Amino acid sequence: MAGGFQVSQAVYVVAKLDLPTMLDEAGGPLTVSELAERSGAQVQHLRRLLRTLASMGLFTLDGDEVSLAPIGATLSRNAADSMHAATLMWMETHYAPFGDLLHTLKTGEPASDHYLGKPFFDWVTENPDRSQQFSDAMASVTKGLRTGMFDDYALPAGELVADIGGADGSVLVELIKDLPDRRGIVFDLPPVTQAARATIAARGLEGRVEVVGGDFFDSVPAADVYVLSYILHDWDDASALRLLQSVAKAGGPGARVLVIETIVPDGGEPHLAKMIDLTMLGMGPGMERTKAEYESLLNAAGVGIDRVVPTPTPYSIIEATVA
Repeated sequence: MAGGFQVSQAVYVVAKLDLPTMLDEAGGPLTVSELAERSGAQVQHLRRLLRTLASMGLFTLDGDEVSLAPIGATLSRNAADSMHAATLMWMETHYAPFGDLLHTLKTGEPASDHYLGKPFFDWVTENPDRSQQFSDAMASVTKGLRTGMFDDYALPAGELVADIGGADGSVLVELIKDLPDRRGIVFDLPPVTQAARATIAARGLEGRVEVVGGDFFDSVPAADVYVLSYILHDWDDASALRLLQSVAKAGGPGARVLVIETIVPDGGEPHLAKMIDLTMLGMGPGMERTKAEYESLLNAAGVGIDRVVPTPTPYSIIEATVA
């Protein structure tokens, strides 16, 4: 575990050099020399790196020929379950700040705030390239984790569905694509909304889905159903409460609220939510929460939980109603 940083850097390097995409597009093995020439890497050093990662199951080596193993194939840009964008984002935005995790435990200040000199999301959104990288990475990660989430899920009644902090719009599109009587709004910070426009256009939903830029702490659009997909975990309780109060004010009594999050189990068993909570500990003010913690947070905003819907994924859907 203590040496894990070496592996994460090695995985990052092969993704940054785009070696898995080269192998994927070649349709078969390439030699170490061919990969070195195409990527600009040193042959001897690349051979040593690939040898190590092959022992971990990312590649297979047959003499000097390199092939992709199933895990390594996920680092290709072209893979349906590609982790390429997420790997680059994680290592270029999270890796260095996590070196200040001890500072977090001593002071309570997020490691990223201390390292970057400002809150992580401020740092990301001040640069269009970083903002696009983050959106692409989150889309790829959540797409994989969300597979099958809505297969048997019935969206609550309400014509207008607003996805608050909707990023690339993929969650909203998935929820209403087969419901022609529903309209949608993707609401997020202006630098993020371009990705949503592309998603909506690709699915032919321009006539039914509007993209709106703004700050959800100030106000959100009026709607019948609100979707908060992987949003509340980004914020401390005070900030999350402000967001929920914005939603309750705009929607009014009877508005439905869907909170899609991982829920930390009460016991000591392993769960993805606990690993994500470690990321949150270092990278911002947010946290993963238990069911009781979500209930307390929603109740404080005047929103009552109706039910918690488990899914085949690590996520649950908390259905709630504004009082």
